[in-house]
This record gives sequence, C-alpha cells and structure tokens, in this order.
Amino acid sequence: MKDERLHVMHTFANNDGVPYMTWFMQRASEQRNVRFTIVLLHSEKPAMLDEIRSFGFDGIWIKFNNERRGPSMLKALPQLWWHMMRSRPNIVHGHLFDDTLPAMIAAWFARIKGRIYTRQDTGFHLNYAPKWVFLDRLNARLATLAVAVSEDARTIMLEKEHAPRGKVAMVHHGIPTQRYTVQDSDAERRLRERFQLTGAFPVIGTLARFIEWKGYRHIVDAARLIVESHPTAKFLFCGSGPQLEEIRSMVKDQDLVEHVVFTGWVDRSDVPSLYRIMDIYLHAADHEPFGFVYAEAMMSATPVVSTPTGAAKDAIDGPHAGLLVVERSGRALAEGVEQMLKLDHVKVGAAGQKLALRMFSFDRMWEGYMAIYRHGARGN
Repeated sequence: MKDERLHVMHTFANNDGVPYMTWFMQRASEQRNVRFTIVLLHSEKPAMLDEIRSFGFDGIWIKFNNERRGPSMLKALPQLWWHMMRSRPNIVHGHLFDDTLPAMIAAWFARIKGRIYTRQDTGFHLNYAPKWVFLDRLNARLATLAVAVSEDARTIMLEKEHAPRGKVAMVHHGIPTQRYTVQDSDAERRLRERFQLTGAFPVIGTLARFIEWKGYRHIVDAARLIVESHPTAKFLFCGSGPQLEEIRSMVKDQDLVEHVVFTGWVDRSDVPSLYRIMDIYLHAADHEPFGFVYAEAMMSATPVVSTPTGAAKDAIDGPHAGLLVVERSGRALAEGVEQMLKLDHVKVGAAGQKLALRMFSFDRMWEGYMAIYRHGARGN
C-alpha cells in the first residue's frame, strides 16, 4: 500500500547528531502526518543512522570530506539526485551550506516541487569568505522557499544574498519547553560542586565553540574588568574548538586562572541545570543566525547579556528581559554585566523566560515548518 503521507527529505552536512531533528522525528512518529528521509553527509558512518531507523524513517549516509568541501559536494550531487529520483520526496529540505548547495542543485534537476532550505549560517561567507556569497545567491535562485531563523538572518538574505522577498519565510528555531523549565536540584548541586562555585558571585557562563567569531577574547577582557569590582566572580567557559588553548593562555596572562573554569564536556542532560547555576549568561558573537544558547538560557530563566545578534536581538527589546550591549568589546560587555547586576536579575530572568516560551517553543517551530511543507508540496 502506498504511503500517502507528506514525504520530506532532509539533508545535513558534517553532523552525526542533530538534536532538533530528533525532536522532529519524535513528533512525526506521534502524529503520523509526515515521513522523513534523512541524508547525512559525513566523513564516517553517523551514529544518528540507528536513531533515524528506530523511528521508522529512512537514513542515508553519503561519505563527505569536510577538508575537501568542493570535490566532496561534487561527488555528493549525483548521489543525492539518485536518491531523490528513487524516492520522489515532496520536499527536499537543506540545512547547512555544504549540504544545501548540492541538494538544491540535485532537487532542481530531479524536478522536486518543494525545494526548501533553512539559512542557518547567514553572515559566514559575508564576513569570512565574500567570494563565495554568489553561491548563497545561487541557492536562493534554485530554492522555492528559504527560511530565515531570525530577523538578522532575513535581512542578510534579502539585502546581501538578493533572495526574492516572496521566497523568504521566517521560523525561529524552537526547543522543548519542559526540558528547560523543570528544575533538577540534584544536578545543580552536583555541577556547583564540580566547578567549585561555593561562595562565588556572580557566576557568569558562556556556551560556545572556541572559534574567533564567538568572541571569547572580548569575554576574557570583560572578565578582567568585572573581577576588579567583584573579586568572587566566576566564569564558566563551556565548549571546545581550535581556539581553546589560545584562550587558556589569555586567561593565564590576565591572571584570571582562579576566576575562569574551562568546564570541558557537560552531558547534554545537564545543560538546563548548567544554565540555572549561572547568575548571568554572557555571549559576545559578532553574528549568530539564531543562537540556540540564547533561547536555552532565557527559557531556563537565566538573564542574558549579549551582543545584538540572532535570537537575542529578536527577543530582547529592553532591560526588562535582558541586555544587549552597544558594541563588541570587553568594556561594553563588562558594563552590560554591571548594569544587569544593578537590576533585579531574578525578575529579568523570569521575564526572559516568558518571552522565550512564547517565541522559541518547539511546538511553534513544528507548526511553522508543517505550514511551509504543505505550501511547498504544492510547488508554490
């Protein structure tokens, strides 16, 4: 018997696990109104394949070498086309540039009616590799619809990538609300002990990869200024990446070793509690297409001080719900933290949580994409 459900083929490059795709599969298996085929472009067999199949969906692995992106995309293109011709999905949905470009080209040649991509890396080519912006524009031409995840992302898509205004939809990312609103006192106590936070105030945390555009240099500069006024301040640096050792050296040079904790790996189940042991969440990125960390921190009722980018810029419109600093510098970040500490930051966290529950719930994200899929399946 033919499966009449809407069929969406998702493509992801360089990821062997995608949390929000897990949430999508869970919801789809419950509602049974859509089925997924998930294609993973990855250097090794992705761990997520077994999870995909456990939900009853098709998982496909295409070998992909991130260090040779151009040739890998060329090799992936005919394989993607073959899988599309074989399974004939109603929608092809790309998520990251390395999978979106070959997926949109393959879907165009396969005459798939709905060619959709979520623009999750707006600003990257513009800021770091401007010669490749023309390929972002090609994606916009080939797609039938492009999804922005924040107002910043939409502006870049329209003004810099020249996407037709009628082709750009807006859907914020979302997260399961219960995960970030239910308190786990045991986990919080365990994390406080692990990071030796007894007597520390304020506890200021950042969850981000150690890469230049996440702004850890500015956070270290801010930490030096904050510690001068708050000698019991502790900073939690949560992440990994190529800039880690450089930031460690900066922390040592600034005589901040006693004030900065490099947390290392924190189990995903403990992340909501990690936000809750922070008095302030501090972020210094020069761009974030969305930034899950903002939504997670706000939903955990942790006040946010951040550069004005991504989801934070969309949600925070005044100090009642968080603070956006005027420039990307250590001094501006330190001033933002000082201003937050003068406010009732518990009240600010509660207001931020209320906003996040309204704007960034997974239910809202799911309904947004279901509407897009229904629209796209008609070839509009």
